Amino acid sequence: MGDIGSNNICKMFGEKVYCLGADNVGRVGKFRGARVKYLYIDEIVDINKEVFELLKSRLSFEYSLCDFAGNPQSLTHWAKDFIESDIDIYVQTYTIFDNPFLPQQYVDNLCKEYEGTVYYNRYILGQWCNAEGLIYKRFADNPRKYIWDKEKKLPEGYTIVGIDYGGSKSGQAFVCTRISYDFRNIIVLGSEKHLGDIDPDDLFELEIEFIKRMQFKYKCTVDYIFPDNEEVVLIRGLRNDAPSRGIQATVRGCIKEPINDRIDLERTIIAYDMFWYMEDDCDTLVDALCGAVWDDKAKEDERLDDFTSDIDTMDAFEYSFTRYMKQINDVIERKREE
Repeated sequence: MGDIGSNNICKMFGEKVYCLGADNVGRVGKFRGARVKYLYIDEIVDINKEVFELLKSRLSFEYSLCDFAGNPQSLTHWAKDFIESDIDIYVQTYTIFDNPFLPQQYVDNLCKEYEGTVYYNRYILGQWCNAEGLIYKRFADNPRKYIWDKEKKLPEGYTIVGIDYGGSKSGQAFVCTRISYDFRNIIVLGSEKHLGDIDPDDLFELEIEFIKRMQFKYKCTVDYIFPDNEEVVLIRGLRNDAPSRGIQATVRGCIKEPINDRIDLERTIIAYDMFWYMEDDCDTLVDALCGAVWDDKAKEDERLDDFTSDIDTMDAFEYSFTRYMKQINDVIERKREE
């Protein structure tokens, strides 16, 4: 067996093997016209359905065969419908406990991490089920557990303000977060929300007041400000005017990672005691975490966003850490193996 070349081809058992990603519909063109002897799909639930339908049609030899693996998702996922159709298929179902090669500590950590969530049913027990109820149940059951001890010195790190710009039905939300340089602690220093339409000049004053209050109270300098990247005019205004008001932070539009990736990271840092908040200044974030729920009417996993919960504050918090998701996830992976 050789390495995968720049053309995405490697040699196995004397045959050319194409190694391709299939997570979006743009991959369809790579498979048109091909005839496939053998197809293996890893994490089938994550590939695009249209790509999968095309791949099925390419299994055109009498002896063509497809194997695939993946963790279950929602009850309405297209892969579940396919598996349960009348096609010629052999299905094997396992729990994580059936894998004899995983270290026991790793399994125990995952069980602890997923306890009380839909992920326990899916990733530990191998069950198809819908996401419902509280998203951050572990936090909502005991929010005070995650209060940062005032007697402890804050770790050295990046101080970042995330900003979400809402409309008349939602609001403008600010969250200030300290991320330690080793990415093992994510500590929210303060959160704030203002409802209704706000004049851009007034909004700028509110932002500056919040940032200065955070800097004065926690004796720190805000390093970065990551506002909603869709509001280009507001970002430009903040970038141009903040220095004249004594704010030397770098202002950049946020990175909007997929919402469920953000949720997964938040859930995990809570499970591994990597998330904390300051008791006096984070009421809106605590309420947002306790009130976040899954949309039980959606076919896929979706956070309910119908103005009954504070999604603006959640977005602002997420904007404060998404540029560092890879580094934080690297720490999480090491913790799973500790």
